Amino acid sequence: MVDYIIVGSGLAGISFSEIALNNNKSIVVFDNESQNSSKIAGGLYNPVILKRFSEVWQAQEQLILMDDFYLNLNKKIEGKVNFKMPILRKFFSIEEQNNWFAASDKVALAPFLSNNLIYKKFEGIDAPYGYGEVLQTGYVDTALLLDKYKEYLLLNDLLRKEAFDYEALIFEEDCVCYKDVKAKHIIFAEGFGMHANPFFKNLPLDGTKGELFIIKAPQLNIDCVVNTSVFILPLGNDLFKVGATYNWKDKTDLPTEEGKAELIERIKEIILCDFEIIEHFAGVRPTVRDRRPLVGTHSEYNRIHILNGLGTRGVMLGPAMAKALFDNIENDIPLDNEINIQRFTKKGKGKS
Repeated sequence: MVDYIIVGSGLAGISFSEIALNNNKSIVVFDNESQNSSKIAGGLYNPVILKRFSEVWQAQEQLILMDDFYLNLNKKIEGKVNFKMPILRKFFSIEEQNNWFAASDKVALAPFLSNNLIYKKFEGIDAPYGYGEVLQTGYVDTALLLDKYKEYLLLNDLLRKEAFDYEALIFEEDCVCYKDVKAKHIIFAEGFGMHANPFFKNLPLDGTKGELFIIKAPQLNIDCVVNTSVFILPLGNDLFKVGATYNWKDKTDLPTEEGKAELIERIKEIILCDFEIIEHFAGVRPTVRDRRPLVGTHSEYNRIHILNGLGTRGVMLGPAMAKALFDNIENDIPLDNEINIQRFTKKGKGKS
């Protein structure tokens, strides 16, 4: 018998897998790679919602956990995935500068917003009103992380590359059984694929489609992330990741001409030089209407759990939410009401 079956190996599934393994728990992971939002994600972590100059929920706690989490992962997968990098918010007016200073005076935002404007000249960008610097920022190379971690799981015979058959799940008094595997608990971390899950499909998980580019711009020279209505992240060798769009209607992971046109328009608002689109990709983020994750235990079956709804901030939220769920299951530490799925189900734990 294993301690956990984990369904899904995106950011949520990897986060729970790693926390379980670090606590000497045994796992088996199932994934058919039907969901790609984690792999194509921008991977940025940023404690401030720059559109509204407001603090990300529990940002400081998440950043602390995240740093330790990815540092330990580096040793396991023998490759660095967490890169510290400043995020500069380009200003388009004096009013935007004033809004920045007003936000940086707030107690909650002071640790994250520098009150010194930056007027650095970057080749390929005209910024007469300068930039504001967001502190404690960077990015996680999500594609590298997922590929390397799956290699690790396969090497240790912990990953099965197959779709999960919900009808094959059997409940016994002290465990759940799935085909040849018996487990004390099962964690569903399927992202937008949750809509096919009969145990949790009624939860209000929405999908927000995002489209991104990899562009080549030899005349653009930046050593930081530049952010306005989109972000531009330097990857080296004149390549930059640019994103992202937000589409609440289209639930496919196919790039669109509309998304392409929108990204091109926004890029031209930031940079002055020519660029070439090298790659155009899309994915559906698992988002929730109240902007909080979906974490917790099924109202009827207390050995079935969910870790989902990480949205656009999966690299920050993943480790913290996985730890919260693990502590709830193993140590009966209550979940924060803001993330607990009971806020929607209004029911407690039930039978095994």
